[in-house]
Amino acid sequence: MSYPQRSATGSTTGTGMTSHPEMAEMRERLERTASSGRAMAVEGLIVLAGLYVAISPWAVHFATQRNITVNNLIIGLAIALIGAGLTMVPERTYRLAWVLAPLGLWLLISPWVVTQTHSARAGIVWNNCWMGALVALLGLAATALTLGAARNGHAAHR
Repeated sequence: MSYPQRSATGSTTGTGMTSHPEMAEMRERLERTASSGRAMAVEGLIVLAGLYVAISPWAVHFATQRNITVNNLIIGLAIALIGAGLTMVPERTYRLAWVLAPLGLWLLISPWVVTQTHSARAGIVWNNCWMGALVALLGLAATALTLGAARNGHAAHR
């Protein structure tokens, strides 16, 4: 929420930080980065990885194990939503890119943490380990693209 700022004469001017010239430049730089081929590829892969994780209990045939199925469904949908947010409204969701790395790490360890018997089948372990590593790497890539855009903007200001 932005509040109007008062000038020395008492009248209101602009809408606070949203009218600041550096904010407009940052939005433009973020838009250029978000529309690059690399960013679009990473964002698309994030969405696809999230959707696969969500349906993987049925694709890999472990849907009868309720806890890991619910875990993968929720984590997969969260990953897909973050990817969709990065694709559709990058100026509002670019700060969430780092969340993908911990979600990927959770996928890596979840077969042992979530399963009731703590002895997950090989299919569950392989599925979650590969997808967890992929999601963590994609999260780091998305974060690096975001940080690279911010760093390039600061270098241009100096």
